[in-house]
Amino acid sequence: QVQLQESGPGLVKPSQTLSLTCAVSGGSITTDSLYWSWIRQFPGKGLEWLGTIGYDDSTYYRTSLKSRTSIARDTAKNQFTLQLSSVTPEDTAVYYCAKYYYNAYYGRRAYEHWGQGTQVTVSS
Repeated sequence: QVQLQESGPGLVKPSQTLSLTCAVSGGSITTDSLYWSWIRQFPGKGLEWLGTIGYDDSTYYRTSLKSRTSIARDTAKNQFTLQLSSVTPEDTAVYYCAKYYYNAYYGRRAYEHWGQGTQVTVSS
């Protein structure tokens, strides 16, 4: 059973960089067809996808946030990270990491596992 756990500071000052880590256990982040994503949820709102890093080290970002977002992985530690720069109070949200399966051959894609989420507040 794959498990994901987010970690990082819960409070970030405006203009600074939000940095989070997702530790993955029970499976390798380099496994074929797996993509590792960051998603956030604003208070009282739905989910917003931020970006993804694939098993092959490919990356994908939400267009509106691409200039501020960087996702990387550490295969030795089996974890991946999120850096969101120049944050404002509008970035306050619960941040989730998740495992996404995509296989064009089988025509199947799905978020199969989620972390519990971590609250990040941007405030001075």
